[in-house]
Amino acid sequence: MPQASQPSRGFRNVFTRREALSRAALGMGSMALAALLGEEGLLGRFAAAAGHVTPNDTLPRPPHFAARAKRVVLLFQHGGPSHVDLFDPKPALEKYSGQPVPGGVEAFFDKQDSGKCMPSPFKFARHGQCGMHFSELLPQLATCADSICQIRSMHTDFNDHEGAIRLFQTGKGRAGRPTLGAWVTYGLGTDNQNLPAYVVLSDPNGDQVDGSKNWSSGWLPALYQGTPLRARGTPLFNLAVPRGINRQMRDAELELLSALNQEHRQQYPHLSELEARIKNYELAAAIQTSVTEALDTSRESAETQKLYGMDREVTAPYGTRCLMARRLLERGVRFVSVFNDLILGDPWDTHFDHNKRTRQVAENVDRPSAAIIQDLKRRGMLDDTLVIWAGEFGRLPVVQGKDGRDHNRYGFTILLAGGGAVPGLTFGATDDFGYKAVDNPVAVVDLQATLLRLLGLDHEGLAFLHLGRDETMTDAAVTGARIVAPLLGSS
Repeated sequence: MPQASQPSRGFRNVFTRREALSRAALGMGSMALAALLGEEGLLGRFAAAAGHVTPNDTLPRPPHFAARAKRVVLLFQHGGPSHVDLFDPKPALEKYSGQPVPGGVEAFFDKQDSGKCMPSPFKFARHGQCGMHFSELLPQLATCADSICQIRSMHTDFNDHEGAIRLFQTGKGRAGRPTLGAWVTYGLGTDNQNLPAYVVLSDPNGDQVDGSKNWSSGWLPALYQGTPLRARGTPLFNLAVPRGINRQMRDAELELLSALNQEHRQQYPHLSELEARIKNYELAAAIQTSVTEALDTSRESAETQKLYGMDREVTAPYGTRCLMARRLLERGVRFVSVFNDLILGDPWDTHFDHNKRTRQVAENVDRPSAAIIQDLKRRGMLDDTLVIWAGEFGRLPVVQGKDGRDHNRYGFTILLAGGGAVPGLTFGATDDFGYKAVDNPVAVVDLQATLLRLLGLDHEGLAFLHLGRDETMTDAAVTGARIVAPLLGSS
C-alpha cells in the first residue's frame, strides 16, 4: 500500500516497482482494503492502492473524497464584468471623482488611461438576510443573494483576454491545456451514456475569444473535450435524416442493414469489429434522440419559460441556453458551459460607452442567471449542482478615454451558488477604490483547487502523465495553488 506521505497521483499511465510488487504479492489484500475504505468514504486521495490506468471512457467514477457537488454549470462572462458597477460598491470613487487613484493603476491600453477615478452611476443595495451587495443592474440575481457565495477578492496573472481566459479555463495562460470541464469529466465520467459528458452552449451567431480552446481537452484524450450543441436549429450536424428520405424509407433501410449485420454475425462469429461498429452506431442513434429531447425547451411549462426570460427578446437567447443547461444537468450531464451573446464583440469588454453597454449586457444575463439558480433550487438540485458565474478579470476604477473602463487583473468578483459553496457569504475585499484584492485574496488557481475539492477531486491527485510529467490542472508545486477552506460549506 502507498504510504500517506506518498499519495497516489490519481489516474496514471504507469506505476512504480513498489506498486507492481503490491499488485503481484499483496493484490488481493489491497483490493479488499480498498473496497472497505471506499465503502466508508475514507479512500480519499490515496484511492489507488494498486494505481489507476488512464481511463478512456466516460463511465461514472468515484471521487477521491466525499463530494458536495455532482455536476457543474459554468456561466462564463467573456470580457470582464465590472465589479465596481455590479457587486463591489466604492464610495471613494465618488469622493475622488476626476482625481487620480493614489499610486496609479496598470492599464492594458495605457495610452488611453486617464488615471482619474470614475464613480459608478448605478445604485447599490443590500439583499437577502445576508445583506449581500448588488447594483440595480442585477435585480434578479439579487433575489438569490442567500444562495450565492460572492468572492470579491479574485485576482489573475494576465491582463489580456486570451491569457486570462486560458488561465481561468485551464490553469495556465498558454494554449493547449485541458479545460476545467475536461478535467472534471476525466475524473468523474458521467451518469448518462446517451448524452455527452461535457456540453457547450454558445451563441449560435459565433464563438467568443479563443473559440474552441474554451472547451478543449488539451492533451487529455479527445473524449473529454466539450461537445458544442446548437441552441437553434439541429443540435448537432449530420444527425438529421437527409432530405428526400421519409420515415418509411428510413425504417426500410435500417431493417435491411440489421438483416445484413445479422447474416455477417452468423458467418463470421469470431470477428468483433462489426459488433463494435454496430454498438457505436447504436450509441449515435441514442445520442441523436437524447440530445434532441434534452434541448427541447418547448416541453417546459409557460411559467418556466417565462422564469428564464424566454418571453422577452433581450433575455430569450441566453435564457434558452440556461434552460437547456438545466435540462442537460438533470439528465446526468456532468459539466455544461454557457456563453453569452456576442454583443459588440466580447459582451463585457466595455472600453467605450461603458455605462450603456454594461447596462445592456446585465439585462441580457440577469434574469436567466437567476432563473437557473432558482430552478435548480426548487427541483432539489442546487445542493449538489455547482453554479459558477465568472469572467476572466474585472474593470479598472478609472475612466478610459471618454467613457470606458479598461481591464483590471488585480481585483474582481465572481459568484458561486450551490454545490457546497457557503451560501450568503461575501468573501474577501478590494481596496477603497476597487483596484486590488487586499483582504483574503484568491488567485484563479486557488479557485480551481477549491472547485475541484467541492466535486470530491484532489487538485494535486487528479493527474495525467504527459511528456513524462504528471500534469494537473493547478500545478500546485509551481503555482502554489491552495484550497480556500472558508468557501466550503460544512459536510
